[in-house]
Amino acid sequence: MIKKIKKNRYTEVYALGQHICMSPHKARRVIDQIRGRSYEETMMILELMPYRACYPILKLVYSAAANASHNMGFNERDLVISKAEVNQGTTVKKLKPRARGRSYAIKRHTCSITIVLKNTSLNEEEFKRYQCTILDLNKPGGSITKEKYTDMTCYDMYNNGGLWDKK
Repeated sequence: MIKKIKKNRYTEVYALGQHICMSPHKARRVIDQIRGRSYEETMMILELMPYRACYPILKLVYSAAANASHNMGFNERDLVISKAEVNQGTTVKKLKPRARGRSYAIKRHTCSITIVLKNTSLNEEEFKRYQCTILDLNKPGGSITKEKYTDMTCYDMYNNGGLWDKK
């Protein structure tokens, strides 16, 4: 199997959702609206759109941003959706009994969604220097002052439970 080498692995973070029970065509309708937008703008758009496909995509974007802030130390204000794609997954086939002993095939389509967030504040060289300074300061005898930026307006909508109560 040939692995793809990512060019910007220091500035990009991704989240992958597989086997989402939804037609890829319906998910693409939402993905096309958020591609290329900032993280904060995307969250507002997905919360206000009336489609059923918005909820799993919202969870994926939120997960990718959590990966970016926790694993890479990126600020959520600097994240942009650089790549968002929907691929067709497996099709679940069921048989529904009909009149006169016949059966009717039901096909449930699934899709896999990939969301890639890119940090616009750092390029690769700056990020390598940033990682080296953090690694040097984490050694015994070094002091680290890592600031974590949090935007309380973004977290207020998640603390009240209103966003996650949707199905």
